[in-house]
Amino acid sequence: MEAHSAKAMAARAVELCTALLYEDATAESVARVLLAHGERGPLDLAEADLRAMREVAARLVEVLAVPAPAPAAVLLNRLLAAAAGPPRLTSHDGTTGWHVHVDSDDDAPWAEWFQASSALALAVLLADHQRVPGGLCASPACRRPFLHAGGGSPRRYCSPRCATRERVAAYRSTRPA
Repeated sequence: MEAHSAKAMAARAVELCTALLYEDATAESVARVLLAHGERGPLDLAEADLRAMREVAARLVEVLAVPAPAPAAVLLNRLLAAAAGPPRLTSHDGTTGWHVHVDSDDDAPWAEWFQASSALALAVLLADHQRVPGGLCASPACRRPFLHAGGGSPRRYCSPRCATRERVAAYRSTRPA
């Protein structure tokens, strides 16, 4: 998957949301996610950056939690209005291939970049597929975000592990004691 495609940027957004909201996020763990998705190191993430990124992650999870495209589009439009500027091409001084950014600058704060790029990616996928491009895990014990940017039946669980755990629990609840 191309590192700057809408699908790749949305996958990065979901992974960052998971790391920031559902795991014990540190500057190092968030940097690992960013590096795994093509960012160039070393990455300077302060505690203030992590706090601001957590706030963005919570707003992105709200988008994935809505069941229909119209309310998701309203939320995405708000996120884009608050953080996105005019589209611009960048190659990060020749260190990457050319790609589109909608944050204010290559040195924009991490939270601004995270909100602008993630909202743009999710908006493109919503427009392409005419549905919310992900969701929250149907397992009450999990509720982590997931991306569903492909065809086929909509996903309900973040992973096969959660789906299996719920299937087993449902089976056991119907068996006589």
